[in-house]
Amino acid sequence: MIKKQIAAMAMVAVMATGVAFAAVQQGKVMYRQADGTYVVNTTSLTANVKGFRGATPLEVYIKNNKVVKIQALPNHETPKFFALVKKTLLPKFEEMKVSKAAKAQAVDGATGATYSSRAFKANVAAAVAYYKKHK
Repeated sequence: MIKKQIAAMAMVAVMATGVAFAAVQQGKVMYRQADGTYVVNTTSLTANVKGFRGATPLEVYIKNNKVVKIQALPNHETPKFFALVKKTLLPKFEEMKVSKAAKAQAVDGATGATYSSRAFKANVAAAVAYYKKHK
């Protein structure tokens, strides 16, 4: 009985530590994962960059000086149009070298979602600039 209680308390402690670690990482602009991937959260970097209905923050994952993944964070864009932006732009940035991604405005956006596309590209450019300056 005591062993089960100790095991349960240990499990709770491990889970609480993981949740606390995730919460701490969310408050940072950039952090490094165990595999060497840098994650840049653009929420505070691009607070004044607006899509059609407001801010469009992203998490940009960078490893070996390449953008390996971009994840959209909660925003107020029209879901239909922002889905189009993600479908059109995410593949264009995957495996793109940081030096090229820094010039994100040169990448064609999604037709019909001009404001959201511009905001998405501005977020990527800001994330890459922050990474280059602070890595």
